[in-house]
Amino acid sequence: MTITSKQRSYLKSLASNINPIFQVGKASLTPELVNAVSEALEKRELIKLSVLKNCFDDPNELADTMAERTKSQVVQVIGKKIILYRPAKKDPKIQLPR
Repeated sequence: MTITSKQRSYLKSLASNINPIFQVGKASLTPELVNAVSEALEKRELIKLSVLKNCFDDPNELADTMAERTKSQVVQVIGKKIILYRPAKKDPKIQLPR
């Protein structure tokens, strides 16, 4: 599943109003964090993560790795903020523009 630039723009506008619900710290991407993010994506579809200063990994690489492990799409990486999207398997709430 790939999203178009129009869909990405729509998701960015939706994400501008949400706060980060996960923080990636010194331990980087632990299996527990990946599972928690995957569960949150199933419920919310669009989430924002914050990369803390004590995490020395590149946010772009973290976003790509997290997207790969959770089978989601990277919507945007701005500085230390990552936005991920994955439609829910049952009853998706976000309708993407065509």
